[in-house]
Amino acid sequence: MASVETAAEHERILREIESTDTNCIGPTLRSVYDGQEHGLFMEKLDVRIRNHDREIEKMCNHHFQGFVDSITELLKVRGEAQKLKSQVTETNGRLQDDGKELMGSMEELQKCRVQQRNIASTIDKLSHCLPVLEMYSRLQEQMRAKRYYPALRTLELLEHTCLPRAGQYRFCSIMAENIPMLRTQIRDTAMTQLRDFLESIRKHSDKIGETAIRQAQMQRSLDTQPRAPIGRRSRKEAAAAADGGGQRGSPVSEQDSGILDVEDEEDDEVPGAQDLVDFSPVYRCLHIYTVLGLRDVFENYYRKQRRKQARLVLQPHSNMHETLEGYRRYFNQIVGFFVVEDHVLHTTQGLVNRAYVEELWELALSKLIAALRTHSSYCDNPDLVLDLKNLIVLFADTLQGYGFPVSQLFDMLLEMREQYGEILLKRWNVTFRQVLDQDNFSPIPVSTEEEYKHYTAQFPLEDPELDKLPFPKKLPFSEFVPKVYCQLKEFIYACLKYSEDLHLSSTEVDDMIRKSTNLLLTRTLSHCLQYAIKKKNVGLAELVQVIINTTHLEQSCHFLEEFISNITNVPPDSANATKLYGTSTFKDARHAAEAEIYTNLNAKIDQFLQLANYDWMAAAPGGGALEASDYLVDLIAFLKSTFSVFTNLPGTPVEHATLPGKVAQTACMSACKHISTSLTELLLDPEVRQISIGALHQLNADVQECEGFARAGPVAGFQGDTLLLAFSDLRQLLELFTQWDWSAYLADYGKPSCKYLRVNPHTALVLLEKMRETSRKNNVFAQFRKPDRDRQKLIDAIIKQLRNLIAQNRT
Repeated sequence: MASVETAAEHERILREIESTDTNCIGPTLRSVYDGQEHGLFMEKLDVRIRNHDREIEKMCNHHFQGFVDSITELLKVRGEAQKLKSQVTETNGRLQDDGKELMGSMEELQKCRVQQRNIASTIDKLSHCLPVLEMYSRLQEQMRAKRYYPALRTLELLEHTCLPRAGQYRFCSIMAENIPMLRTQIRDTAMTQLRDFLESIRKHSDKIGETAIRQAQMQRSLDTQPRAPIGRRSRKEAAAAADGGGQRGSPVSEQDSGILDVEDEEDDEVPGAQDLVDFSPVYRCLHIYTVLGLRDVFENYYRKQRRKQARLVLQPHSNMHETLEGYRRYFNQIVGFFVVEDHVLHTTQGLVNRAYVEELWELALSKLIAALRTHSSYCDNPDLVLDLKNLIVLFADTLQGYGFPVSQLFDMLLEMREQYGEILLKRWNVTFRQVLDQDNFSPIPVSTEEEYKHYTAQFPLEDPELDKLPFPKKLPFSEFVPKVYCQLKEFIYACLKYSEDLHLSSTEVDDMIRKSTNLLLTRTLSHCLQYAIKKKNVGLAELVQVIINTTHLEQSCHFLEEFISNITNVPPDSANATKLYGTSTFKDARHAAEAEIYTNLNAKIDQFLQLANYDWMAAAPGGGALEASDYLVDLIAFLKSTFSVFTNLPGTPVEHATLPGKVAQTACMSACKHISTSLTELLLDPEVRQISIGALHQLNADVQECEGFARAGPVAGFQGDTLLLAFSDLRQLLELFTQWDWSAYLADYGKPSCKYLRVNPHTALVLLEKMRETSRKNNVFAQFRKPDRDRQKLIDAIIKQLRNLIAQNRT
C-alpha cells in the first residue's frame, strides 16, 4: 500500500515538473529530497525521459526533410549575403574616412567664425558704451558735489558725442530723456540763491507739514482753549508744529539755505514754521529787486515758481492708495506748502497777497478732492478708508487753523461715507457667506449654565419655557443666529466710527447708521440667505432650521433698534428716525425657504412617480382586493418619515414648533395635491391611448393608499378630513368609472347635491374615449356578441351626452 502511494506521489511530482515554470521548480524538487525513495524516483524520471526522447525523435524524423531543404536554401543565400555585406561595409568605411576630416574642419570653421563675430561685436559695442557710462558716472559725481560748470561740460559731451556713438539702447534713451531735466536742474539750482531756497522748502515741505499737523493734533487733544489762526501768531507761535520736526530728519547740508536745525527752546515751546525755515534769502532778494526797480519781475517769478511747486505737491503718487503712509506724505507736503505761503503772506509786504493765496488754495482744493476721489475709489479695505477719514479730518483742522476754508473736504468725506458703506457691505457679504458655509443647521446643544449664558449674551433670547428646562438642552436656533446678530452689531459699530469728528448731529449719525444697516439687511444678508437656501444639497431639515433661524432674527430686530438708539442717543420713536427693514428681510427669506421646501418635496415625489409602471390594458380584477403599487408604498413611507421630522425637531420647545407645524401642514397639503394632480395627469396623458377598467381599479387601490395616509394625520393641525380634499377630484372620477354610475352623474350634474360634483365633463369625456378605444380593440368580434354590442352602444351614448353637456355649458 505504501509503494502505491509513493508511486502516485512520484507521478504527481513528475507532472508538476513538466507543467511548472523552471523558476518555481525548487519546492517540487525539495519534496523529493525530503522523502526516502530517491532511487525509485530517479528510475521513474529516467523512464519518463526516455519516453520524451522517443517522442522528440519521432517528431524530428517527421520534419527532418523540410529542415534539410531549408538549410540548403539558407546556405545558398548566405554566400550572396556575405558578398553584399562586404561591399556595403567597404563602401561605408571609405565614405566615413573621406567625410570625417571635412566635417571636423567645417565645425571648427563655424565655431571660429561665430566666436570671431561675437568678439568683434562685443568690442565694438563696449567701445561705444563704456565712454557713455563713464561720462554719466562722472556727471553724477559732479552733480552730487554741486560742481555745476564741469557738469554742464560733461553733459554737452554726453549729449553730442557719446550718446550718438553708443547707438539705440534703452539706457541711452533714458539718459537722453533725463538730459533736459538735468540741464534745467543745473541751471535753476546754480543760478540764484532764491532757487536754492525754493528747492529747499520744496524738499522739506513734508517735514513742515508733519510738524504743523502734529501740533494741530495736540491742540485738539488738549481741547482747553479756543483755537486761534496759527498763521497770525508771533514768531514763537506762528506756523507751530509738533516738536522734533527739524531734528528727526536727516542732517541738513550747508547748501540747503532754506532749512535750519533748531535746538530745543529752554521754555520747551514747539518750534513754528519760521523756526524750521530760514526766510532770509526771500527777504534779501525782495529788497535787492525792490532797489533795482524789478520788484514786479521778482514777484512774478516767485509766484510762478510756487505755482509750479504747488502742482508738483498736488500730484499724488500712482500707488498712493495702497497704504496710509502714502496719503500722509501727500497731506504733509500740502500742509507744508501752505504753511510757508501763509508765513510769507504775513511777513512780507505784497510779495504775495490774499487773492493769490486763495487762488492757490482753490486750485489745491479742487485737485486734492479729485485725487482723493480717484485713489479712494481703488480702496477695498474699510480700515484703510477709516484711517484715511481720520487723516483728512486732521488735515482739514490743521489748515482751518491757518484760516483756509475746508467745508468742501467735509462734504467729500460725506461722499466717501457711501463708498465706505459699500466696502463694508462687501466685507460683511464674505463674512455672512462664511458663517452660512460653516453652519451645521442644527440646534445648539448647551450642557452647562455657562454655555447658556454665553449664547444668551451674544443673542437676546427671551424664552421662559426654555429657561425652565434642565441641562443638557438645546437652543432652537443654530450657530448662525448669534453669529449673524454679533456681526450686525459689529457693522453698526463700524458705521459709527466713520461718523466721528465729522461735525454731524446725533440725528444725522443715527440716520446714516440706520440706512447703512438697512442696506446690509435688505441687500447683503438677504442675498446670502437666498444663496444658502438655493444652493445644492440643502435638505428639508436644513430648510426648516433656516425658517427657525430667520424667525428668531426677525424677533431680534427691535433689539437692534434699541442698540442703535443707545449709541446715537436718538429715540427710536422720533419722527425722523428711519426704521429697520430686518423684519421684511427675514420674512422674505423664510418664505423663500418655505417655497424651497415645497419645491424639493414635490421634486422628490416626482422621482417616485417616475417609477410608476401601470398596465393600462390590465384585465378586470377578480374577487380579491388589489394591493397598492410598490412605488406608491415607498412614496407614502417617505412622506411619513419626512413629516415626522417636520413636527418632531430635536431640542425644539413646544412654543417654537408652531411655525414648522404650519410649514408642515402646507407642505403636506401641497404634497397630497401634487400626488393627486400627477396621478390624474397619468390618466389623461395623450400617449396613453387606451385604458381598461382593470387599470382604473389598480389606480383606485393606489388612491386608497394615499387616502389612508391622509386619514392617519401625518401632520397635526388639520380639521377633520381636510387633507382628504386633496384627493376628492380623483376619488370622484374613479368612483364614477369603477361604479359606472353615469345616470346619477348626468342627471345631477351642476346641482350642489351632485355626488360627482368635482368631476369635470371634459376629463370624463377624455377618459371615456380611451375606454371606448380599448373596448373596440379588445372585442374584434363584438358585433357577434349582444352584451358587447350593448356596452359599446352605452359608451357611445354617454359620450354623446357628455359632449352635449359640454356644449350647453359653453353657451
